[in-house]
Amino acid sequence: MKLLRVGPPGAERPALLDQDGTLRDLSALVDDIDGSVLADASALDRIRAAAGAGVLPALDATGLRVGPPVARIGKVVCIGLNYHGHAAETGQATPAEPVVFLKAADTVVGPDDTVLVPRGSVKTDWEVELAIVIGRTARYLETDEEALAHVAGYAVAHDVSEREFQIERGGTWDKGKNCETFNPLGPWLVTADEVPDPQALGLKLWVNGELKQDGHTSDQIFPVAEVVRYVSRFMTLYPGDIINTGTPAGVAMGQPEPKPYLRPGDVVELEVEGLGRQRQELKGA
Repeated sequence: MKLLRVGPPGAERPALLDQDGTLRDLSALVDDIDGSVLADASALDRIRAAAGAGVLPALDATGLRVGPPVARIGKVVCIGLNYHGHAAETGQATPAEPVVFLKAADTVVGPDDTVLVPRGSVKTDWEVELAIVIGRTARYLETDEEALAHVAGYAVAHDVSEREFQIERGGTWDKGKNCETFNPLGPWLVTADEVPDPQALGLKLWVNGELKQDGHTSDQIFPVAEVVRYVSRFMTLYPGDIINTGTPAGVAMGQPEPKPYLRPGDVVELEVEGLGRQRQELKGA
């Protein structure tokens, strides 16, 4: 299933995109798409049954904003330097263990919402990523099979980053990762049953129509199952939590001088195979 949330910020309603590309209203079945729904197998079964029976009312998608596909996200866990190509282009060694950092949940916006370039920023960068959406509480998982069983689905994420804030301003990466609007998510949550192999997905990103990133999840240093299992050893993952799994080669930081960092007025488009497409216009904060 392709689950999503549509409407103004803070007033989104739950919806489903059916196989014909028609937007369907889920409001009669669930209040929202959040961790409580993703952890409730009976609720998901009701949605599947209603979709199969063709009884869900259609929504007019004209002019309708698409919000983040998950409400009330507890945390956004991010994996850094998780593609061989990205580590190589930035001149960094392949990590021996996953690099883990956090983004605040309030950085998450809709897939086509405006991204704000922070005041004083000269190194705002792009990063297309595969996002994991957790569906069951995960603690100390032992096997890859267990890890994948705790995944509700997948989505497109844009891990926008300010490299000067991240690398040159002291401390950890947090300052360069947590600026407002720095995590567009969606358009859909595609349930895990429709993504049989998360290591078989292409990722692409364009800036002003020019292809910048053209990667594949098979290049991940730590694959999805290992990432979920590993993170569960250090923190409890709850339904509705998000894990951004890293970006392939092609970011601005990895390109020759003068590096083409993002500026107000730029347009970024990105997609992950089978998971939909995003488009953001950048403006000054």
